[in-house]
Amino acid sequence: MTAPATVLFERDGSIAKLTLNRPDVGNAIDLSLAKALMKASIDCDEDDSIGCVVLTGAGRFFCTGGDVGEFVSAGDEVSSLLKELTAYLHMAITRLARMRKPLITAINGPAAGAGLSLAVLGDVALSVRSAHFTPAYSGIGLSPDGGATWLLPRLVGLRRAQEIILTNKRLEAEDAADLGLVTRAVDDDALVEETAAVSAQLGKSTAAAIGTTRNLLLSSLESSLETQMEDEARAIAELSRTSQTRDLIQAFVSKRGASLRHRGDTV
Repeated sequence: MTAPATVLFERDGSIAKLTLNRPDVGNAIDLSLAKALMKASIDCDEDDSIGCVVLTGAGRFFCTGGDVGEFVSAGDEVSSLLKELTAYLHMAITRLARMRKPLITAINGPAAGAGLSLAVLGDVALSVRSAHFTPAYSGIGLSPDGGATWLLPRLVGLRRAQEIILTNKRLEAEDAADLGLVTRAVDDDALVEETAAVSAQLGKSTAAAIGTTRNLLLSSLESSLETQMEDEARAIAELSRTSQTRDLIQAFVSKRGASLRHRGDTV
């Protein structure tokens, strides 16, 4: 009997949906799921017909982090296991962060450990109000992975990140939204509809422009103002050379001209 896929990959037009699919264990990340997520992230990165990616979880949880049961089973080989596990997981996170299309995280339930990193990775992170967020690492004597020590200081500031991670602070969805850890909290029964609306909007965006903008935002905190503006200048000039951008600019100008003429007729 074939084991169920640990990451489901579904398409709805230009929208790709990735679902972490180990609901019986809270979508905990074992080696199989990490490998599957890496493969799915590469597929999303490579497929130019995909305009937007949604990441969510099956069942009641978004993701409870690493599969500690697998850690125990590894015994004295746990260090090797963690090196292999993080190699796949970190490659998946890098691909999702750097691909030239937006990522929406539809956080359908609690997120902890590396699941917290995956939850807040989205360009738009939508959380159900019943969700909560916990670093979890210090509770089992481990340090963070999944980019948590990079993501949290950028999203909530160093001081708040220190408190959240070091004290293993649990945040309710509304608190996470207030801090900027997630974009917003929505009613539990509204998550699917809200995700569909945002993905439809982002899916219409120009991939090159979205990809360039994502990279500019990610690099901004390491750049001086002058370096960042030089990168912006080069990026906008490069995009302006493409036929798609020129067509969009021409369409905008034509539409605005028609609108102005219409207003003039009605004055």
